[in-house]
Amino acid sequence: MRRKLRSPLPQRNGLDAARLRTPAEGAWVTMRDHLVDRLPRVAPERIDMMLREQLIVDLDGPVAPDAPFLPEHFLWFHRDLPDEIPVPFEIGIIHHDDTLLVVDKPHFLATIPRGKHVVETALVRLRRELGIPTLSPAHRLDRVTAGLLMFVVRPEHRGAYQTMFRDRLVRKSYEAIAPYEPTLELPRTVRSRIVKERGIITAQEVPGPPNAETLVELVEHRDGLGRYELTPTTGRTHQLRLHMSGLGVPILGDDFYPVLTETPLGDFTRPLQLLAKTLDFADPVTGEQRRFRSRATLRAWTAYDDWAGAKPGS
Repeated sequence: MRRKLRSPLPQRNGLDAARLRTPAEGAWVTMRDHLVDRLPRVAPERIDMMLREQLIVDLDGPVAPDAPFLPEHFLWFHRDLPDEIPVPFEIGIIHHDDTLLVVDKPHFLATIPRGKHVVETALVRLRRELGIPTLSPAHRLDRVTAGLLMFVVRPEHRGAYQTMFRDRLVRKSYEAIAPYEPTLELPRTVRSRIVKERGIITAQEVPGPPNAETLVELVEHRDGLGRYELTPTTGRTHQLRLHMSGLGVPILGDDFYPVLTETPLGDFTRPLQLLAKTLDFADPVTGEQRRFRSRATLRAWTAYDDWAGAKPGS
């Protein structure tokens, strides 16, 4: 097994340096020429500045502005950060030991850096606030979904916990607030085939053998709303949202299903009323049985008038 190279650059703002490997062959004369082609979103002038300021390094140190191109060579550098709108909600700590960190992630906070969300992500915030540079996610939650999110403290344990989630050895349950439909027979298990095409923001249910399964149960109802418990046995993209929409009771605050509605990134007024409520599993490192439960509540159920009356930008 090839040993993973350790970055010669320390984390910055809770972020690892980007790593780039040059191809086995190419017509570039210098590393600078290759970087200009390889990083089209970065202005050539910015690359020149980074080289002059010794911000791009290899295992031997800073890469010179006129350094010759080397095939199959590793470079590291910190990317420039995008302008981000701060997510005005705190992360709640549920459990923290030498192995695991379990938190209540708020709505609108992404799990890991991606696209427009880099510093304003749960991983980066927690690395910085708790001073744990080795922290890594065991799984992910959608940005708009709140609730339990688990991180691994030590790198040597990362594979065991990520494999546990991949192999569906974790029993997860969610809570959702959606319209109450008295004619809908519950509980029921919803099965369908869900596909998500690259470059398309929404997923869709299509004909074919099922690859997604969710147990939907009604916990209670009042004033035309239902509080539902959702127990997925699979983990397809937007599975719970699609299954609830398909039943005719779309989750409150869902701006994807049944109709895609564009919402500004800075609008935090009507969060998706979906909460990752519980995690149950046999710990692959300690062997003990673990059960975690979110302390968060969904605003549409506890304070519906405030939630329903919220206006974008208010």
